Parts: sequence; structure tokens; C-alpha cells
Amino acid sequence: MVVGAFPIAKLLYLGVRQMSKPVANRIKAGAVRSEFFKNYVCLPPAQLYHWIEMRSKMRIMGFRGSNIKPLNEDAAAELGAELLGEAIIFLIGTGCMVLEYSRQASNAARKEEELSQTISSLQTQLGELALSTEIMDAQLREVNRLLLSLPSPAPHPAPAPTPARV
Repeated sequence: MVVGAFPIAKLLYLGVRQMSKPVANRIKAGAVRSEFFKNYVCLPPAQLYHWIEMRSKMRIMGFRGSNIKPLNEDAAAELGAELLGEAIIFLIGTGCMVLEYSRQASNAARKEEELSQTISSLQTQLGELALSTEIMDAQLREVNRLLLSLPSPAPHPAPAPTPARV
């Protein structure tokens, strides 16, 4: 039974993606505890997300001019940390996909180069064989010409018939 190469790169990518969730959770926990991170990284995207979500829901329900209240700081920090965690997971997944695509592209390019080299080698061999065939054909014509230029041997007299005994 032939066993193919184990796709270690795919297993590695899967491991990285699985590790991204706990890493994202740690970053979320740190984002909620840090005031700077909470105020400048978590709160603005969370408030923007809340505003877009509420505005979309209000328009779907038919309310056009209603004013949207911002989230309180704790809810916004939690939502911002959640958004940050999801963004990290998304970026890691996207990075894995890009790496896999580039790996596949480089493999395809390598195979294409090998195929091109094989074709080039075969074309070179074909040219060499054609030249060798032409040389042998010329040599055969020369041998035939030399054979035809040789004097033909004198014909031998036919043997006399022997009398038959009765």
C-alpha cells in the first residue's frame, strides 16, 4: 500500500486556528482590565457597531428619525472586547488561508517549472535524434552510391549440361 505525504502544513494551520480562540479570549480579558485599551481600542468600535446595528433595526421596523442612545461603558467594553476577539480569530483564519494559498501556488509553479524542463529536455532529445537520423540517412546514401559505383563482377559461364544416360 502506498502512503502519500502527510499534509503537515494543513495540520499546523488547523492548530494555529484552534490556538487563536484562547489567545483572543486572553486579549479580550486584558482589554476589559486595561483602561487605555478599553477607552481607545474597545469602546469606539463597540459604540459604532451598536449605532449601526440599532439604526439598521430601526429602519427595518420603520422608525426613521429616532435618536440612538450609546451603550453604557461596561456593555460597550464587553462588546468591544468581543469584537476584538472575533477580529483576531478572523485575521488568523485569513492569514492561514493566505499562507495555504501561497503554498499551493508555489507548489503549482514548481510543478509547472518541472513540466517545462521535462518538455524542453524531450524537445532537445528529439532534435538530437532527428539530426542523428539525418546523418545516418546520408551515410546510407553514401554507402549505396559506393556500392553502385563498384564494377559488377563478370558473369560466370553457365555449366554445360551433362548427357543423360539411358
